[in-house]
Amino acid sequence: MARARSLSRSRYAPDRGLSARMATTMFLIGLLYVVFVGVLMVLLRGAWPVVLLITGLLFVGQFWFSDKIAALGMGAREVSREQAPELHGTVDRICALADMPKPKVAIADSDVPNAFATGRGQKTALVCVTTGLLRRLEPEELEGVLAHEMSHVAHRDVAVMTIASFLGVLAGMMTRVALYSGLGRRNSNLGIAVLLVPLVSAAVYVVSFLLTRVLSRYRELAADRAAALLTGRPSALASALTKVSGEMARIPTRDLRKAEPYNAFWFAPAFSSKEGLSRLLSTHPPLEQRLEQLGRISARLGEV
Repeated sequence: MARARSLSRSRYAPDRGLSARMATTMFLIGLLYVVFVGVLMVLLRGAWPVVLLITGLLFVGQFWFSDKIAALGMGAREVSREQAPELHGTVDRICALADMPKPKVAIADSDVPNAFATGRGQKTALVCVTTGLLRRLEPEELEGVLAHEMSHVAHRDVAVMTIASFLGVLAGMMTRVALYSGLGRRNSNLGIAVLLVPLVSAAVYVVSFLLTRVLSRYRELAADRAAALLTGRPSALASALTKVSGEMARIPTRDLRKAEPYNAFWFAPAFSSKEGLSRLLSTHPPLEQRLEQLGRISARLGEV
């Protein structure tokens, strides 16, 4: 019983704000999902079994394999304790502090200083740092970054964000079904379907995209907060954030563009901007907002 409880709970500070935002966002996305599938079933009457089948297969595939695909795409290579003793030691300390199972530990050979976590839950989690991050951070800064990433694991953020982003993928897929599958080729309403399905899909995609971006930004703030409270050293995490953001400006643009598609996974985005629209579309909150939150936590903890 104790073992089962340790897999589902950790000592990371609970975040009611995160829970409320996740519940609200998931409700809205679920509502969009139901409406969207309903509209498709009306427009593609005879094709609704295929719509449901494709929807189900797409969801299962994304939920079970998206994290593995992302890890592969970012070049994560699992390392043993003998290969990376200091990295494993840091992960072990965080696991002991958080009372959670140890995830797989990996390193990505990239000069982009960053880290990420994948996995649907604590049993399948993998935490990865880049060689660029290991070269640049002090031990206490690295601990703060890893505590941030393992907070994502503890809160099952990867699974939540996968489900949340699924609707956007579904919208694009269903547009292709309507336009290219030929299911309604003999249907007199094909012209209406061809016109309406892309419009509905586009509207659903935009709304779901914006909702998941809002959730992703708060998820990062929540992970910063949880890591700072767990380690008791918010200044170390703030130092790591500042250092990573500053070093990112020195990385060749071609390398950053390779990392950019995975921004939602990274500790800090490969590209960031202070422009209003970019903030709205960003997966991460601005550096200033993250540092301000860590400063408040530091003052509350009385950290010198």
